Amino acid sequence: ASLRRAEEVGVTGIICGGILDKDLHDYLGYEIGVAITGHEDIPLSLVVTEGFGRIPMAQKTFTLLRKLDGQQASINGSTQIRAGVLRPEIVVPRKGAEMTKEVAATGLEIGTRVRVIRNPWFGKLGKVTGLPVELQKIESEALVRVVQVGLEGGRRVTVPRANVEILS
Repeated sequence: ASLRRAEEVGVTGIICGGILDKDLHDYLGYEIGVAITGHEDIPLSLVVTEGFGRIPMAQKTFTLLRKLDGQQASINGSTQIRAGVLRPEIVVPRKGAEMTKEVAATGLEIGTRVRVIRNPWFGKLGKVTGLPVELQKIESEALVRVVQVGLEGGRRVTVPRANVEILS
């Protein structure tokens, strides 16, 4: 109902933490697949920062977006989660400051903020506490590189490195 109402009042873009699959299905009239999204015939763009479910937006993301409140932005909700990953984009031109070259993080290190992107800790945020060098056998019996993460709330988990995404 909220998406339909947003459309009715002329909203052209929404940025939210999580969304219920049922709400998206009800709005679109069909299930979206795992192919590329963003080509739906709707008058608004939707950027979901965390994923499906009742997942609050990461505090760091919320704080950054709040600082940009009132500024013009361009958003692209196109997403692909399989090969050739595409992530949604939010672009806000800088005002009153020269553009500076920023170096993006190239990998994990102790203290890096991450989000777990696979069950059973899907959507949980935390910090890297360890990066074991040795390959470890996981449930599927594959040998993989893992990362140790201290989740918000104090729990420590070990997951494959491919199962986390770095939060800037």
